[in-house]
Amino acid sequence: MVGAHRSKAQATLLAMALLGASILTSCGSVPQSAENSALPASSAVTNQASEAPAPTGGVQGLTANISAPQPQLVRTANLNLSVDSVKQAIEQSMAIARQQQGEVMNLQNRTPTEGEHHTASIEIRVPQAKLDAAIVAFSKLGTVQQQTLQAEDVSDLLVDYQARLRNLRKAEATVLQIMDRSGNISDVLKVTQELNNIRQSIEQINAQLSRLQNQVSYSTIELRFESVIAPVPAQPAVQTQLVDSWNDATQSIGRFTVDLMQIGIWLMVYSPYWLVVGSAVTLLYRRRRRVREVCE
Repeated sequence: MVGAHRSKAQATLLAMALLGASILTSCGSVPQSAENSALPASSAVTNQASEAPAPTGGVQGLTANISAPQPQLVRTANLNLSVDSVKQAIEQSMAIARQQQGEVMNLQNRTPTEGEHHTASIEIRVPQAKLDAAIVAFSKLGTVQQQTLQAEDVSDLLVDYQARLRNLRKAEATVLQIMDRSGNISDVLKVTQELNNIRQSIEQINAQLSRLQNQVSYSTIELRFESVIAPVPAQPAVQTQLVDSWNDATQSIGRFTVDLMQIGIWLMVYSPYWLVVGSAVTLLYRRRRRVREVCE
């Protein structure tokens, strides 16, 4: 009886612990409504504190040192430039990227056909602190036709990921404690499955958090170059034209000679048939001629 009561108590403890871990996993992010509801109260307290006289100078210094957190921004820029030489602009843009501690992520250089403008596009990543300087440097490569700059505030998303990651770490620690206490095989299997789910969620959120932090640290610049004047095909020299004409003529004579030889071979092969047809035509002609002479 005592062993049965003890196993029931362990099963109840295991179920409660797993339920608590699931609640921690699902409640990863702090509800924004609660944060927003707390804002008016904090604003009121701040207003009251500003209206009331400061008791000491130390409190004023402490309040002045408190500053709002910096917004976490994902910044991207686009530049369309008209340049004299697309090839030279690409080389200069790569040099600027190296100067700004950036790197080239993608390059597309399309070879123009006759009468078309030479175009190319290049994608560069630079540290966010050097984005403005890089844009100024890239703008000097040619005439700016279009320029766009976008920024997305991902501060709330970063806080959400970090909160969910902390809660998942707590859930992982709780499940590990349960695994150490449980001795039943079925309970260990359940705890192991829950632990695998929690660790998988930790890996996913950690990857999303790292990718988002990387986007905040490095800004993306997309450049598009277009040549001002379409390239004119160069005319070949007179000597080159004469040589080409001579080559074309000799090739034409060779082809014509080969064609005649092929026709002769065909006629030679079919010569017996031609002899039979010719003999029949000759006999028919002579017979008609004799008939005409007899009639006359």
